[in-house]
Amino acid sequence: MSEMNSAAVKTGQTTSEWDPPFEATIRPYLPFLSPDSPLTGDADLPDLGLDSVGSVELLAALETAYGVRFKDDALKLENFASPDLIWRTLQEKTEPDD
Repeated sequence: MSEMNSAAVKTGQTTSEWDPPFEATIRPYLPFLSPDSPLTGDADLPDLGLDSVGSVELLAALETAYGVRFKDDALKLENFASPDLIWRTLQEKTEPDD
C-alpha cells in the first residue's frame, strides 16, 4: 500500500488520524450531514444516511482515490460503520491495486 499522508484531525469525542482527501471522499455519501458540520471519527454513518448502495459506491470511490483494493475479509458492514473504522480498514485491509 502506498504511504498515506495522515494528519491528526480533532473530531468531537475522538481524535482521528486521516488525510483530507479521505473526508472529502466520504462526505458526498452522507446526505444527512450538513456541509458545515464536523465529521467525527465515531459518527454513526448509517445515521448520517449511508445505506448499502452508498457503502458499495463509497468502497469503489476509496479504492479509486487511494489506488488500492480492499481485501475480501475487509468487506464487512461493521468495518464501514464509522469514519474511524473505515480509515483503519483502509490502512490495514488493503493491497496495492494491480
